[in-house]
Amino acid sequence: MIKKLKLEELGRIDVETFKQTPKIALTVVLDNVRSMHNVGAVFRTADAFLVEKIILCGITPQPPHREIHKAALGATESVDWTYEKSISNALDHLKEQHYSIIGIEQTSQSYAITEYSIDKNGKYAVVLGNEVDGLSEEALPLYDAFLEIPQLGTKHSLNVSVCGGIVMWEFFKHLK
Repeated sequence: MIKKLKLEELGRIDVETFKQTPKIALTVVLDNVRSMHNVGAVFRTADAFLVEKIILCGITPQPPHREIHKAALGATESVDWTYEKSISNALDHLKEQHYSIIGIEQTSQSYAITEYSIDKNGKYAVVLGNEVDGLSEEALPLYDAFLEIPQLGTKHSLNVSVCGGIVMWEFFKHLK
């Protein structure tokens, strides 16, 4: 007989253990993401996939905030994060640390995420943009590649937190 597991049966680690657990070489950058629910959902997914940190840029709201917490369910305490006003400064700093800067955007030079080769020994920063305008134009020259998620329906985009979940899972599969 199948039974659903209770929270205490899942064997989840506490925040202190999470902080000590090795992370995958992935940083998620939120470029002017305006919805607190999307920010919270990205934190929660980053916790699930052992993302090393999140960088919040521009108008992206920052914890602590009740609306972020609703979706994050405490992940703002487990996942390391910083704030950087300028997306260009954030990406420059990541480049100095030898990250490959990957924009999640539909561009004239995008690859399907399924076609992109993720090096297990690489360090990656994936950037998710604003819900309406996408990635900031001024920073486009700073990217090493642009990836998009193949979509076959009538809509041309996914919610940013759903997109982030798919992207983090794809990188997690290759980097863990």
